[in-house]
Amino acid sequence: MSSKDWIEKDYYAVLGVEKSASSDEIKKSYRKLARESHPDHNPGDPKAEERFKAVSEAYAVLGDEKKRREYDEMRSLFGSGAFRRNARGGGQPGGMPFDVSDLFGGAAGGEARFGGAGGGLGDLFSSLFTGGGAGGATRPRGPAKGRDVEAEVALDFSDAVRGVTLPLTLRAPGVCDTCHGNGAKPGTSPVACPVCHGAGVTTRNQGSFSFSEPCRNCQGVGTIVEEKCPECHGTGGVTKTRTLNVRFPAGVADGQRIRLAGRGEPGERGGPAGDLFVHVKVRPDELFGRTGDDLTLTVPITYAEAVLGTDLRVPTLDGTVTLRVPPGTPSGRVLRARGKGVARKDGRTGDLLVTLDVVVPAKVSDEARAALEAFAEQTPPAAREHLDARVRRFS
Repeated sequence: MSSKDWIEKDYYAVLGVEKSASSDEIKKSYRKLARESHPDHNPGDPKAEERFKAVSEAYAVLGDEKKRREYDEMRSLFGSGAFRRNARGGGQPGGMPFDVSDLFGGAAGGEARFGGAGGGLGDLFSSLFTGGGAGGATRPRGPAKGRDVEAEVALDFSDAVRGVTLPLTLRAPGVCDTCHGNGAKPGTSPVACPVCHGAGVTTRNQGSFSFSEPCRNCQGVGTIVEEKCPECHGTGGVTKTRTLNVRFPAGVADGQRIRLAGRGEPGERGGPAGDLFVHVKVRPDELFGRTGDDLTLTVPITYAEAVLGTDLRVPTLDGTVTLRVPPGTPSGRVLRARGKGVARKDGRTGDLLVTLDVVVPAKVSDEARAALEAFAEQTPPAAREHLDARVRRFS
């Protein structure tokens, strides 16, 4: 994505949100538009595919707080006319020429205003401007990196805990098999651009500073394709279905995002590929819950078991374990089975936390009632003196 794109494209309009929209509002709008325009829902519709690409590109900037801040700053500066080609101080009465290196930190060693030296908008503008010092040297842009791709996978609870490798099928742009990504007809190769001579940028003097921009003839790549590939028409990529085997590590959590470097959309004409980000959704289990690396389980016990104690056999993800319930156990007590939780690759293992729930029957037989009444006569009343004093005050 070039700096010129950031100036010319209104990503807020693409996502249909205001500039003041919150991160949640941007994410909600992106997901809605991405679902509506996704190629899987619009097979054979090139316009829908272009809308999907535009929405994804806009979210890649506005969904990242740092990129969004730099995008807003750049749009604000260019919107004010501060860097338009006719904004030459010497060409207006009372105007004062300036050097762009004053803004980003030039030969005097000044620090860039945005993002510090060597970062932020200074790097972003480097493809558009050259300053008055050695630091203003323009580098060829080269083939553009491909866009990142996002996918979502739902895992069973046990697979998320243990780890699993699953095939992931994507329908997205991929490297053209005919030209292998360089965009040229088989038997030919891209040649150096005759306008920029392979630099990827063109430079012109503009008053007291020089203005550089991506070469319009080669779109900043530095090369042109004279005979285009018949399959991809010179882009180096085509939309196709591909299957990847994705390894989900043991202990992957719901909402976690896994990055597969270089498995996203290929760059144009041999540029580096973007990344694939897989969002994990974990299906709930009918028995177990999870808190960090610990598994949780609620087990009902009878009143008699709570009073007298018992040995309780409970399930785990890979077998069973017997826990001792001591006499006089109250409802809500948590027993711990060590090492029966989530096992991490680094050797850490969580526990199984068993919460005991004393069940009180709604109905009892006459024999059980008589036994309970006899038990009550032999059992001292619960200590409620601290409550009785307050009750007497209101009697």
